[in-house]
Amino acid sequence: MRLGLSDRVLMTFIYVFLALLAFSTLYPFWNAIVISFNIGADTAKGGVTFWPRAFTWENYNIVFSDDRLLNGFVVTIVRTIIGTLTALFMTALLAYGMSKSELIGRKYIMIFFIITMYFGGGLIPTFLLIRSLGMIDTFLVYIIPGMISVWNMIIFRTFFRGLPAGLEESAKIDGCGNWGTFFRIVLPLSGPVLATLGLFTAVAHWNDWFVATIYISNEKLIPVQTMLRQIINASTVTDFLSSADSGAIARIEKMQKVTSKSISMATMMVATLPIITLYPFLQRYFVKGVMIGSLKE
Repeated sequence: MRLGLSDRVLMTFIYVFLALLAFSTLYPFWNAIVISFNIGADTAKGGVTFWPRAFTWENYNIVFSDDRLLNGFVVTIVRTIIGTLTALFMTALLAYGMSKSELIGRKYIMIFFIITMYFGGGLIPTFLLIRSLGMIDTFLVYIIPGMISVWNMIIFRTFFRGLPAGLEESAKIDGCGNWGTFFRIVLPLSGPVLATLGLFTAVAHWNDWFVATIYISNEKLIPVQTMLRQIINASTVTDFLSSADSGAIARIEKMQKVTSKSISMATMMVATLPIITLYPFLQRYFVKGVMIGSLKE
């Protein structure tokens, strides 16, 4: 079928619009990569857009030679793995119980959970609660407060209620109890929902910087995202590296190749790429997982 002139103009307009939209989305990320590979002092002059004007590896050398940043990466990775697995397990377990129609007071319990989605005590009561539980300056402050997500629980619950009742009945006939049914039948069938919500939870843990800012003062427990915020807030790169050995600082000042902006861009690239690489592997689960968990028969 041949398109008329007006149709071709419309299609051209749509393609141009989509191209501009893609460019406006990708350019900031690309520019951050360019700045991370450019000499910081040269970047400060402006005009660095699509390609490095004065290429250097020094920004990444500083990132990978700073023990605090490397320790921050370890904290972030461990927190993301443990926090995601724990949150998925606890939320799915809660949702499995809430999906049972024979649960006494199920509607009232659900109302209680939904209220927490819209109303909270605020920062000060939360801080006092965390302190009274003894989680200040501990790794548990990253894990326990985020174990349950009401929104994810609702998605899990809806998915569980959509599973054929005959599966659980067959499992009970074969001698499975509730725990056996949950681990052997329900969880293996929940792959799309687990993958989708697991990725969302992992991204939330990976990108979080606020929790460490409020509850952590021990430098060994600070994640890389909070380190990145400290670099961005530092007036000069030497401010951030003030605890490094004097020889390293003198070398940096002498070379004058790095700035807080160039270091922050390099750190941001190293902190962002690992989580981005997960998306292609889990992308096929996104629509299926969210739709299955959000639609009711």
